[in-house]
Amino acid sequence: MTELPAVKPQIPAAAQMAKGHVKTTTLSFSNIHLYGDLFVSLLKARKAIFIDRLHWSLPEAEGMEFDQYDTPLSRWVVVHEFGEILAGIRLTPSTARCGVYSYMLRDAQKGMLESIPSDVLFFEAPVNPRIWEASRVFVSSEVPAHRRLAVQAALVEQLTKTARDHGATHVIGIVPALWSRWLRRLELSAVPVGPKFTIDDTANQAILFTAARYVN
Repeated sequence: MTELPAVKPQIPAAAQMAKGHVKTTTLSFSNIHLYGDLFVSLLKARKAIFIDRLHWSLPEAEGMEFDQYDTPLSRWVVVHEFGEILAGIRLTPSTARCGVYSYMLRDAQKGMLESIPSDVLFFEAPVNPRIWEASRVFVSSEVPAHRRLAVQAALVEQLTKTARDHGATHVIGIVPALWSRWLRRLELSAVPVGPKFTIDDTANQAILFTAARYVN
């Protein structure tokens, strides 16, 4: 597995000042009862982004977006402030199995997902406890431009910590192709591991980055 430099996201001073009262929380089925309606709010925010704005064809109920990968095997990283969802991401181990499903990239490669091409990766999808998948990555459109970098940095830092806490050394996942631009702004290295493809006119690409402990 390719090793990438592990560095803590670097936030410019102006963006750091814009961070405000942002909090990050990692949710699991074991702890969601401790955070009120935060999980419900996350699923509603996902619907607003992926169904209402991007028009992806995804399951929904009672104003929430969800799919077959929202199981007790996953973790959900939420960036929030005063109850408002600013950003989110889902993490799933590449060893996950639930019925006929495993994780999104592997199932797409096996031809099980119509919206994602089977050649989404340049190599066979890994099944390794040290590799977790990131999916449903978003930053709310309500986050103003001057705060987006701080919110993105908070999301990536908590995502990396959560993956590391569960024994992962690498994270693989599909992100909008333009996200590589702000990863560079945070001085984080990510390598493309699949060709670019579109989902309802949105350009996407699979990437791989390290979840190793940050260096000083």
